[in-house]
Amino acid sequence: MTEIEVVMRRWGNSLGISFPKRIVVEQRLHENQKILVEIKHVVDLTKLKGLISFKKKAQEIKDEMRSGWE
Repeated sequence: MTEIEVVMRRWGNSLGISFPKRIVVEQRLHENQKILVEIKHVVDLTKLKGLISFKKKAQEIKDEMRSGWE
């Protein structure tokens, strides 16, 4: 399975994606071929900064996790 990141573009009243030529050649894709596309939303985690607060510091959490393994 090949994984690539693409951007949705407006095509008339629809949205569509296009595949880079490299992928088309590698996967031997051709016009009118049926393919399966898995959709995963990409989340920008930098927008979450400051929205989550922890009662403990990261080092305290790591120390607690390690304590059972020593």
